[in-house]
Amino acid sequence: MKSCLIVDDSKVIRKVARHILETMKFDVAEAADGKEALDHCNVSAPDVILLDWNMPVMSGMDFLRAYRSTVESPSAKVIFCTTENGIAHIQAAIDAGADEYVMKPFDRETLEAKLQIVGCI
Repeated sequence: MKSCLIVDDSKVIRKVARHILETMKFDVAEAADGKEALDHCNVSAPDVILLDWNMPVMSGMDFLRAYRSTVESPSAKVIFCTTENGIAHIQAAIDAGADEYVMKPFDRETLEAKLQIVGCI
């Protein structure tokens, strides 16, 4: 079973994403900020990470940079899920190591398409 770590400070977004992913047969874990996510990744490596941009404690970009540079074998596919839609934001996310980018709010079809693009389904 594939695993996914949902990283978002919104409990509602985590709940919606969890429901979608569990219906797609993913084992799901959650983190409320980048620091919590980094701690999780150091213990258990997910196959894919859904990552919010704006969070307290550690932002999505700070998490992504730390994940790619400090986690042993940072092999998870990272999909930014955010309201930030400027081309500069998208390019910055890709440059920092994101594999894909999806706008909030997203639905099952959109998320499923992004997971197919990154090879997780």
